[in-house]
Amino acid sequence: MNPKVNWYFSKEEKWQEEIVQMRRIVLDCGLSEELKWGSPCYTFGKSNIVLIHVFKEYCALLFFKGALLNDSEGVLIRQTENVQAARQIRFTNVQQVKDMESILKAYISEAVEIEKAGLKVVLKKPAEFSIAVEFQNKLNEIPGLKSAFDALTPGRQRAYLLHFSQPKQAVTREARVEKNISKIMTGKGLTDL
Repeated sequence: MNPKVNWYFSKEEKWQEEIVQMRRIVLDCGLSEELKWGSPCYTFGKSNIVLIHVFKEYCALLFFKGALLNDSEGVLIRQTENVQAARQIRFTNVQQVKDMESILKAYISEAVEIEKAGLKVVLKKPAEFSIAVEFQNKLNEIPGLKSAFDALTPGRQRAYLLHFSQPKQAVTREARVEKNISKIMTGKGLTDL
C-alpha cells in the first residue's frame, strides 16, 4: 500500500466501497501501488498490470494487456472499438467486486505471467487504419505534409488518423484536419502543446 495513493480512496464518494475492495484484492496479489494518470496503478517490476478507475456509470479494473488474457469467465470489456490492448472489468456495486474476488485474482495472476513471459499485444500499424478523405486530399496537396506525417511516431499517427476519421460530417473532418496541419508539420502529436 502506497501512502501517496491513499487520498484517491478517501476523495471518491460514489464508488468508494467498490474501489477500496478492488485495492485490497489487487494488493493481495503482491503488486506495487503507484499513482499514474491520476488513478491507482498496480505494477509488477516496472510494468503496468492493472489500473483502478471510476466513471459516472461504473467503476472498473483495467488490465493493460487485457487482450492477451484468456477471459474464461467472459467478463472483459473493450472500452471502445479503437482500444487495442486494454480491457476492463466493470462494477456497479460492492457486492459484485466481492463476488468476483477469486476471478479477479486469477486474471491478475495471468496478467503477471503474461508480463513475465514478455508477451506484447500486436497493435495495428497506422497504415492499417482508414485515412479520412479530407486528410488524404491534404496529404496529396501540401508539399511535405506526407513526409512530416510519416516522421511522426506510430502512436501519434494513430491518434491523428482516429481523430480525423471520427466525425460523421465532412465539414467537421475538414476542420479537424485544417486545425492540425501546422502541428503535424512541426512534428507534434495531437495532444502536444
